[in-house]
Amino acid sequence: FDRICIARRVSSNNNADSVESLPPSQLESIVANAKSLSANLGKKMDLTNPTLRTQYLTAMTAGLAVSLAMVPEAVSFSFVAGVNPLVGLWTTVILGFFAALFGGRAGICSSASGACAVIVAALCASHGSGYLAGCAALAGILQIVAGSAGMGRLIRLVPHPVMVGFVNGLAIVMLKAQLTHFKSAGKFLSFFSPEGAATYGCTLLTMFLVRFGIPKLQEKVDLAKAVPPTLGGVVLASALARFFKWPLKTLADVAGAETFKGGLSVLPKIGLPSSIWTPLVNAPLETLRIILPYAVTMAAVGSIESLLTLQLLDGIIDDGTRGSTKREVIGQGIGNLASGLTGGIGGCALIGQSLINAQSGGGVSRLSGMSMAIFLALGIVSFAPLLGQIPVVALAGVMLLVCQSTFSWGSLRLLGKVPNLDAFIIALVTFVTVKDDLAKAVLVGTVCIRCDVCASMPSFGVYFLPIMICLHLFPRLLLLLALRGNNRLQSLLPYHKQNSTHRADLPSPTSNLTISTDHSSLDPHSHFLVYSVSRRTLMMS
Repeated sequence: FDRICIARRVSSNNNADSVESLPPSQLESIVANAKSLSANLGKKMDLTNPTLRTQYLTAMTAGLAVSLAMVPEAVSFSFVAGVNPLVGLWTTVILGFFAALFGGRAGICSSASGACAVIVAALCASHGSGYLAGCAALAGILQIVAGSAGMGRLIRLVPHPVMVGFVNGLAIVMLKAQLTHFKSAGKFLSFFSPEGAATYGCTLLTMFLVRFGIPKLQEKVDLAKAVPPTLGGVVLASALARFFKWPLKTLADVAGAETFKGGLSVLPKIGLPSSIWTPLVNAPLETLRIILPYAVTMAAVGSIESLLTLQLLDGIIDDGTRGSTKREVIGQGIGNLASGLTGGIGGCALIGQSLINAQSGGGVSRLSGMSMAIFLALGIVSFAPLLGQIPVVALAGVMLLVCQSTFSWGSLRLLGKVPNLDAFIIALVTFVTVKDDLAKAVLVGTVCIRCDVCASMPSFGVYFLPIMICLHLFPRLLLLLALRGNNRLQSLLPYHKQNSTHRADLPSPTSNLTISTDHSSLDPHSHFLVYSVSRRTLMMS
């Protein structure tokens, strides 16, 4: 990323030999650049199996660790959607199992997600939770159709600066979600109060055990290598909190005692709820008119987030394979369809939990994602009271480490070195991801980096505020910008098509591409044609 951005800063001096033949950063493959996103995540993983830890045992223990991290997320997203926490938990079980079984690669963990929960919250408030199940099932059908048509390959057009902004924004969103566990009555807990001291102490203890304690123990004791650091840290911190009777909120306190009562009575019912099935039979067109916009948005957001997670894990897990975008979209569709048919709310792949799974060694087999769902189901039915006693802040400590590893700290060090366009795109995508949603952020960033208007902007601050205002007040401007940069997109398609083979067969991105930083031949007035389009042309577009 440094080398590419420095090459783009070389000013033209009418001498072709003085310009390095390096491609601009927006042409770079996400997979090839995934390791540069974070120093911690970019380390090559050792996928060899020690004597006492086979491949399947590694995957199962990783799935067990991720299942614990899934609980607070599923519960909190259930509250966002306005449904019972059990609905979110069983959505995680059903969606996670089928998405891992039919998905694009090993290591991805799917669950009820905040991005999808925010979309359907208004639908639940206006028509009830039954319509959420129908919406999830319809979104799954749309994803299966889109995946079968090969639309998942479009994710390869997402430029590298957009990916950096995406992971930065996602890290901030996850951090904001974890900070709610350290508040009481809207204010942060005091360090000097008993509850505050226990909360912060348990969080720091979990983070220390996961980052330093358990790995050091694994270096000295071979038996400890069978336990992922995340699982060992959460279990030890929970045991100490229970032994010393620290005043901490547990999962049962947050989700309610009924959620963790256990037994066969908590099993989900197969089939659409009567609250959606009855109107679907009596007035199918009217029912589809209500849920179709939400289903389309959920399918798009879920597919984008899942495919970006797939691309990121492809670069992080160095196992010599690349995931299938087609299978990933179809797998998410099957999972959402099964989730809707059991009364769930739908979801997508979660990058935070997927990174926990990969760091715990779960990237070696699909069994990790499937075992996550199985262990979570067993915990809900058989070990619910024990599962409900885990402190929420112990799991929050794990997620804080994930936030720290997810954020691309290298992008901050390069702010004074990268071109203005790259810095603008990273900041823009990060801002939109935090403020609105992932799908809009990726769309805005991709369109802006492809269009001629943004490619020729002279400075970072000149167009930032006007573009943000236009994109929020005039959504149709996105389409015009996309049409304006259509020649750039089409010029990229052959490049991505010929390089969509196995990673080992990828040619050097600098082999057939050259850069020209001379923009003197551009007509400065041509960039304002977008504003002179008539209303009729706008509506036709």
